[in-house]
Amino acid sequence: MTQILIIGGGFGGLAAANELRQNLPYDVKITIIDKKDYFMMDLVKLWIIKGTRKFETSKKPLSTITKKGIDFVNEKVTLIDTSQKKVKTPTKEFSYDYLVLAAGVELAPERIPGLSENGMILYDLEDVQKIRQKILDMKSGKIAFAITGMPYKCPPAPFEAALIINSMLQEIGTQKNISIDFYSLGPITLPAAGPEVSKQLLDILESENIKFHGSHKTVSVEQNTLKFEDGSIANFDLLISVPPHRAPQIVYDAGFAQEGTFISVKRDCKTQFDKVYAVGDVTNMMATEKIAVPKAGIFAEGQGIAVAQDIVSQIRNEKTSSVFAGRGGCFVEMGATAGYVYVDMFAEPNPITRLDKPAPEHMEEKEQFEKERIEKWL
Repeated sequence: MTQILIIGGGFGGLAAANELRQNLPYDVKITIIDKKDYFMMDLVKLWIIKGTRKFETSKKPLSTITKKGIDFVNEKVTLIDTSQKKVKTPTKEFSYDYLVLAAGVELAPERIPGLSENGMILYDLEDVQKIRQKILDMKSGKIAFAITGMPYKCPPAPFEAALIINSMLQEIGTQKNISIDFYSLGPITLPAAGPEVSKQLLDILESENIKFHGSHKTVSVEQNTLKFEDGSIANFDLLISVPPHRAPQIVYDAGFAQEGTFISVKRDCKTQFDKVYAVGDVTNMMATEKIAVPKAGIFAEGQGIAVAQDIVSQIRNEKTSSVFAGRGGCFVEMGATAGYVYVDMFAEPNPITRLDKPAPEHMEEKEQFEKERIEKWL
């Protein structure tokens, strides 16, 4: 029996598993291993801040994939042995013929002294529930957003959060007493999307009185104070941060990447090890010499499907090969409407990006985006 192991039950892992199952006979065994027992899109965390969603009703059990003939193991992977083609968890050992590493990223706030102790982390599930309450309780003062590491997942998400919170303050009636400042180590809002789209997003922020400060590298955080590399400081009453990201430790232990980096792959998503692929946020795929494919769910999904199609071709002894197309986009939510950033990362001669104007229909499309994938994958 051919064994296909997938580490990670996020966008890339679920997309790959479903594509494989639909195109391979049941004598090919497909297994997803994930330390979490549920799937929930990161975009839901913004809706938790907004108050339109709760975690308990948004998470979907990964175990439901077993109905499709896909095995699920709810354990943490502790070892990947590419020489023996084995993967270990605390209680099990698996052999594989093909391995898809869709392990995502981990947050590393400890790289910025004082970050966790003096602020809220936007991608932390416990913190987003606290952020909502703090916004509701706040009567006046300064809110600071800080992107403290790049690359980071869901590039528009911090800006969406700022715009959503701004709309909440408008509804509550406290906006006139609360300022929002945005500090990023990048020189423009969305470097991967290019200067034109970044300027359009900047204009949206400024129209809502949200001030963007580029090229501000946070080096430490103290109580109510951000400290930057150039020696300047910024005061705040509430800090919402995007911390540095890192790959899971198993990636470094197994030799896929150097400590502090991500797995370098080309459009076929193949690693340096035989029949081992990497997809999604755990990877670094360059579209040009200077621009990498963003860490976003839509791209992890596309990579997962491309990898699955390549594995299917190999099992069928077909000579066709599949590569990641690099097309997709992200929504930029702001209150009751949303814009849409579209990118074609491998367009010639340069990547194509555009930002569609905010409209209610994009908000509906964002909600449908989540619904369709959950129905399809789980």
